[in-house]
Amino acid sequence: MENFIFNLPTEIVFGRGAEASLAAQLGKRGAQKVLIVYGSKRIEESGFLDRVTALLNEANIDYVLFGGVVANPRLAHAITGIEKGLVSGIDFVLSIGGGSVIDTGKAIAIGIANERKDIWQYWLGIEVPERALRHGCILTIPAAGSEMSDSAVLTNEETKVKRGLSSELNRPAFAILNPELTLSLPKYQVANGAVDIFMHTVEGYFTPVSGERNQMTDELAEGVMRNTVRNGRIAYEKPGDNLAMSELMWSGSLSHNGITRLGRPKDFAVHGLGHALSALYDTTHGSSLSAVWSSWARTVYKLDVPRFAGYARKVWGVEEKEDEEAALKGIIKTEQFFSSLDMPIRLTQLGMGTFSDGDLRKLAAKATFEDTRLLGSLEIINAQKAYEIYIKANEEI
Repeated sequence: MENFIFNLPTEIVFGRGAEASLAAQLGKRGAQKVLIVYGSKRIEESGFLDRVTALLNEANIDYVLFGGVVANPRLAHAITGIEKGLVSGIDFVLSIGGGSVIDTGKAIAIGIANERKDIWQYWLGIEVPERALRHGCILTIPAAGSEMSDSAVLTNEETKVKRGLSSELNRPAFAILNPELTLSLPKYQVANGAVDIFMHTVEGYFTPVSGERNQMTDELAEGVMRNTVRNGRIAYEKPGDNLAMSELMWSGSLSHNGITRLGRPKDFAVHGLGHALSALYDTTHGSSLSAVWSSWARTVYKLDVPRFAGYARKVWGVEEKEDEEAALKGIIKTEQFFSSLDMPIRLTQLGMGTFSDGDLRKLAAKATFEDTRLLGSLEIINAQKAYEIYIKANEEI
């Protein structure tokens, strides 16, 4: 097990009616003027935005509305939010929505605090942000885990590049989680969320370390994966199931707050492959990951067959005694889980037909930061290796 420092400053308020604590949470942080960031009109049409603003009005907390966030959140929109926040003199950012909204709120908080609009330099890793405005969130879509994570992802529409910024500055001061706010989600959104939660956990489970892993961290990760599979299927098959959505919501928070990856290197190779798809074709995040995961797994599993076999036995209950047979069965079981949610397991199931060779090479270049090396879970994945994985994913089942 590697050395680590773990700090989780986000205060969680979980359960029915949890949003009633909003004014108290903002009051604790001394917020006087709040930028409310949100996305779809569902927040407006459901009346929930009115409920939030009523709570702020009662507490004499001023606010400015900033809607319009879309999936695969855009850099340009975040910059517009920064401009609005600077002009309005806001001192707190409140995001209401899922991962895309929360990530946009994080970007706005960093831009305002550093008094600069050109935040893309941070996302490219050229510069490091020094501060962030205080920010919190009300989660309405269990998926990305951004409500507790140190990560924020943005897409640069001009360059067609999608990048994530990991920084402790990104962790919200508080996150309000009321599962009842998720019960009207469309089935496809529930499916994407379940895949995203699972992928955040499994991506940290396969890492380029050898020998003994952190056994406690493994137990936590395996438990989150099993719980996500069990309740993801129930939530998809029985829309509006409160218990299943509650379990998914908490699993999503645990999947990406860092606890399931402690003591080993962080590694998101499949996220790199999926981000290229989202940046170039605007595919949903969950579908971009499920479409390439098993092709990645079949490419690299022989580099650590015992690890894949252990994953198959502990997460999926596979009973095969031979490690290689068990490992392959685990990959198949994962594909079957994605398929049970009607999520793609090949590029050809994304609804865009078969990708050309030129398309695959372009994806490979984007996934590996224009031919620089991307750390793979069990090896270094360069553009050529990414291209080989995309070729597998482009095959018909």
